[in-house]
Amino acid sequence: MHQSNFIQQLPKVELHLHIEGTLEPEMMFELAQRNQITLPFTSPEEVQAAYEFTNLQSFLDIYYQGANVLINEQDFYDLTYAYLTRCHKDNVIHSEIFFDPQTHTERGIPFDTVINGIHRALQDGCEEFGITSRIIMCFLRHLDEESAFTSLGQALEHKDKIIGVGLDSSELGHPPEKFTRVFAKAREEGFLTVAHAGEEGPVTNIHDSLELLKVSRIDHGVRCVDDADLVDYLAKTRMPLTVCPLSNTKLKVFDQMQDHNIVELLRKGLCVTINSDDPAYFGGYMTDNFLAVDKSHGLTWEELAQFTLNAIEASFVSREEKLELTAKLDAFMAD
Repeated sequence: MHQSNFIQQLPKVELHLHIEGTLEPEMMFELAQRNQITLPFTSPEEVQAAYEFTNLQSFLDIYYQGANVLINEQDFYDLTYAYLTRCHKDNVIHSEIFFDPQTHTERGIPFDTVINGIHRALQDGCEEFGITSRIIMCFLRHLDEESAFTSLGQALEHKDKIIGVGLDSSELGHPPEKFTRVFAKAREEGFLTVAHAGEEGPVTNIHDSLELLKVSRIDHGVRCVDDADLVDYLAKTRMPLTVCPLSNTKLKVFDQMQDHNIVELLRKGLCVTINSDDPAYFGGYMTDNFLAVDKSHGLTWEELAQFTLNAIEASFVSREEKLELTAKLDAFMAD
């Protein structure tokens, strides 16, 4: 089997995906029309051309603008279902999806509208494609703690749908300690916790996310290499890092894929995983990310499969479900 065919057919598990970041330019226009929203662009091509980012903030500015077209429950359903059809094509068998309620509630969109649209699509996607999923609600770190507490309060009615809480948006200037109390309250309510750390921000953000926010996974975490002891600790404890290769090069965290440290971390025994982050904006879903890493670093089939094994290990599903996901990977490898 050719390497690219192997990568295409490899069962994959995605743990770092912002559902708002799957809004393709075509759908942005479709929803803008449907909801009578005026966009500052005249065509999907013009939107695509605007996706030249210099850092995280330059991306976030356009990302929040795009989210304005999401108004009704059906919009969130359509967005999520479109993502799942991509997953099906890429042989993604399980996905854990972030959503940013404050991006929408700040615009007057009810929390229930957002979660119900996403959840309904995930249920249909499971029936239609056999893709299992979990939902993680993220707090926007550029907003204040009070706003995060409000979102947490709104999430309590949806504990049956939301497995965990996370922390995303601008890392610089918004350290994890800002959210220590709201994360403590979330854990008390039974939510698992994750946080974006060590993408653009310093390695101390990784330490603080582990110690103050008591996270089960670090999202990104590529700056861990700035502290050799931390790298050893991450390897020893199998603390997962949900890494997003194309995103990291698109946002200039690394100049080019050859400079990326994901393979070095994999070979050091860390529980690193490959994910697509905001694929509509960063030029690639799961298969694209696997292909890009392989092209620059040359991986064996066992190493490529290890990314899926790591993601299964790091996923927020029961032991039985992990065994089922592993069986799918084993069956593929046996073939």
